[in-house]
Amino acid sequence: MQRRAPSAFIVALAALLTVALPARAADYPTRPIKLVVPYAAGGPTDVLGRIVGEYLGRDLKQVVVVENKAGAQGAIGAEAVARSDPDGYTLFVTAASIFVLNPLLYKKLPYDPTRDFRLLSVITDAPMIMEVHPSVPATTIAEFVAYAKKNPGKLNFGSAGTGGTVHLAGEMFKQMAGVEMTHVPYKGAGPALTDLLSGNIQLMFDTLGTALPPVRSGMLRALGVSSTERIADLPDLPTIAESGYPDYAVSVWYGIAAPSKVPDDVADKIKASLDRALNDEAFRASLVKIGFPPLRPKSQAEIDKYVGADRARWAGVVKTLNISLD
Repeated sequence: MQRRAPSAFIVALAALLTVALPARAADYPTRPIKLVVPYAAGGPTDVLGRIVGEYLGRDLKQVVVVENKAGAQGAIGAEAVARSDPDGYTLFVTAASIFVLNPLLYKKLPYDPTRDFRLLSVITDAPMIMEVHPSVPATTIAEFVAYAKKNPGKLNFGSAGTGGTVHLAGEMFKQMAGVEMTHVPYKGAGPALTDLLSGNIQLMFDTLGTALPPVRSGMLRALGVSSTERIADLPDLPTIAESGYPDYAVSVWYGIAAPSKVPDDVADKIKASLDRALNDEAFRASLVKIGFPPLRPKSQAEIDKYVGADRARWAGVVKTLNISLD
């Protein structure tokens, strides 16, 4: 049986589609971009997201709308983005807890970071500050540990949610120092910080960006920093490692992701904009000003290696802490 040749219409349509596909990135973006922040407004992820969104809006010449979707240690926001159209108009401010810790701690998640997302950029990797309410009679980590041991279970430490980096930073310290403290999870670092400022909780391991203002104003007292070296913002503040716990080191990275099936050309255009941001001195200065050490642009291979190394490190920590969440 003789096969019919394709009609002129089909040939023309195929040619049109072939031409239209590359035009997608050339035209992108033609409407507002939504940048989902998976935590409550006012926390470090929200602050970072608004800075990134402002730069992307200027660079891509399109409105970027920040939308907060808090809850379930970032899983609610992550699921929403994973199920969104992979067209480049929904982006995601993610963190180590969402990409690395949640899969290690929870047996069932409504998303899979490897399957559902493409991490386009790692923006910053920030240390945390161990900070207490002024009502706690301690000015050093040694004094705090002594007080905690005299008052077992009476101190409460807050976090942005169960299983996050802030939570595990506290659990690590509890184990290393041999003290009893009660964990109080919140739907973001912002609400936790509010309760710490009011004295409803006594302790928090907070990211540098949100810890600096209340520490500098005297509303909270910093006892140590989680990095391996002292930081320029608080040069007199000792590290937790040098305060008697040499194996203690915690930091949290933040990045920008898109749904995994976003077209390569659109993803490349977004990544190029993010790379320009990380090379822009004004953008970098805006991060430094609020305590986020900016990183330099990384290739996709470097990003994958970076996240893989962090996953391996935290897998060891989680095993040591013997923490498993349903």
